[in-house]
Amino acid sequence: MADGQLQFDEREETGTRVLYLKGDLSVQTLARLEPILARQPAETVLRLDLSEIERLDTAGAWAIAQLEARMQNAGGRLDLEGADQPQRQLLETVAKALPQPPEDAPRRRSLTDRLDSLGRSTVAAGLFLAELAHVLGLFLSRLGRTIVQPRRLRLTALVAHCQDVGWRAIPIVALMAFLIGVVLAFQGSVQLRQFGAEVFVVDLIAISILRELGILLTAIIVAGRTASAFTAAIGSMKMREEIDAMQTLGIDPAEALFLPRILALLLMLPILGLVANVTGLFGGLVMSWIELGISPQMFFIRLIEGTSVNHAIVGMVKAPVFAIIIGVVGVHAGMKVQSNAESLGRMTSASVVTAIFAVIVADALFSIFFARYGI
Repeated sequence: MADGQLQFDEREETGTRVLYLKGDLSVQTLARLEPILARQPAETVLRLDLSEIERLDTAGAWAIAQLEARMQNAGGRLDLEGADQPQRQLLETVAKALPQPPEDAPRRRSLTDRLDSLGRSTVAAGLFLAELAHVLGLFLSRLGRTIVQPRRLRLTALVAHCQDVGWRAIPIVALMAFLIGVVLAFQGSVQLRQFGAEVFVVDLIAISILRELGILLTAIIVAGRTASAFTAAIGSMKMREEIDAMQTLGIDPAEALFLPRILALLLMLPILGLVANVTGLFGGLVMSWIELGISPQMFFIRLIEGTSVNHAIVGMVKAPVFAIIIGVVGVHAGMKVQSNAESLGRMTSASVVTAIFAVIVADALFSIFFARYGI
């Protein structure tokens, strides 16, 4: 039987079905070839003779590979004969490129699988903490070198980062603390009025803001805006290979990039915490005056008499620790950025989440420590 440039012949030889093809197996004859192959029974053995094929392209090879896959799935078999070496290589390449069927549903995880996953997660967490410790060590070593040799300090970069980290963050920190003071005073007044103890709302506001909320919420805001900024800046430099260029020129990235940023945080976060404390107390004063009729004079008297300075000291002691955590996490994430924008976005988000989580954990540890020693 003949059909254009493609000729075929079907026979039965010694109980085996044989299909002889002659001519071109190409994209031009694909429409004629597919019906021939489609009517072949899939559950039997078929011998395909390609000895007289003059031309075979990927379209013809794809049709044969589809037939072979269909017969294998049905329990049959396709035997190829007469193909030369280039044709066999093309058939193998096309067969490997065929889309694979979706894998079966994942099997239920065994205890061994769960232990393996736990072990890998533990090792990954340990490596992450080791990398953070390495960045912290670089910062401390460069800080010590700068103290010994003050001329090594990049004062212009330090001032610029202090402006970005501190001065530009004052409005949002002050507004946040003011609103927190308002909320504490309002909610506290609602509860304390039931017991006729409205005056103690001053103690509630003072202790909450000075000891915990002022510096904690300030650190969370700074972590959100500063850790992401550090990661984005250093990550962009890494993507453009500027850090490699700095090392080639003999410039230490830890001294030029890490030290000014983390040191700026160390200097500015206590100041931002102080701003948050003052504006938070002012917000509590305003709401106490409006809601409870506590005059500013009475508020200050109660604040001085009923609140120990230890509460303010406890809050401000946390500031340098929070600053180091935020700075180390931010610059570490920036150095982990790869050479693509997706990596930059992923690490920027990761740095914010990690910094906020670490700050909250550190605050919890501080609270346990101070409670244990009665401070």
